[in-house]
Amino acid sequence: MRRLVAIAVLAVLTSAIHAADRVLTVFAAASLTNVLQEVGDVYTAESRIPVRFSFAASSALARQIESGAPADVFVSADQEWMDYLQSRNLIAPATRTNIVTNDLVLIAPADSGLALKIAPGFALAAALGTSGRLATGDPASVPVGKYARAALTALGVWSSVENRIVAADNVRTALNFVARGEAPVGIVYATDARSEPKVRVLDVFPASSHETISYPAATTGGAVPEAANFLRFLSGPVARALFLKAGFGTP
Repeated sequence: MRRLVAIAVLAVLTSAIHAADRVLTVFAAASLTNVLQEVGDVYTAESRIPVRFSFAASSALARQIESGAPADVFVSADQEWMDYLQSRNLIAPATRTNIVTNDLVLIAPADSGLALKIAPGFALAAALGTSGRLATGDPASVPVGKYARAALTALGVWSSVENRIVAADNVRTALNFVARGEAPVGIVYATDARSEPKVRVLDVFPASSHETISYPAATTGGAVPEAANFLRFLSGPVARALFLKAGFGTP
């Protein structure tokens, strides 16, 4: 009996060790933080493989992967940073797929009385007042900032606000600037605004004012075999239901 118990304990320990060896590391855009943690929990419950996430701006994550950071899956908030890694042979191109889409929105603190509708030449600079600044991602690298610059340029107002940008390191940081009242207006993704009760959406940017906000995902060149299964799970019905519930769109 003691021998059987010892064997059973050893089997459990061995299984736990193997599971630990099979941890998946996923680098993903900050705007996916809440929903991917839910998706990861469901995937782990079904597969018994833990998923470890690192969330940041897609630009920062792509550069970390380029520098050798160990990641099995990369999920970007735009195509450009996935292209960046693909051009350097750091992802498996055959696994690349778009998993969700998003919208770009103009936000203000929830207790703000500001009313502002998006239209060509709209009074964004006036809405900032004499000293207020516009919070969004860094337009030079962070996807939400690049989408924001494209949209404001298309609407003819970029030149009036480009020197008044709070260039955040990722979209969640930009969201927090507005939520804390440190910026009177911000540009973030619709799903981020939805997740923060301290902000409200003033208006949604026309889809024609910027490129489609799509999130490509791919396994990296050095990914563990289980990464392909996780990527398939991201495009499957269970994950899709969670994405839709969080406000993301279908590619």
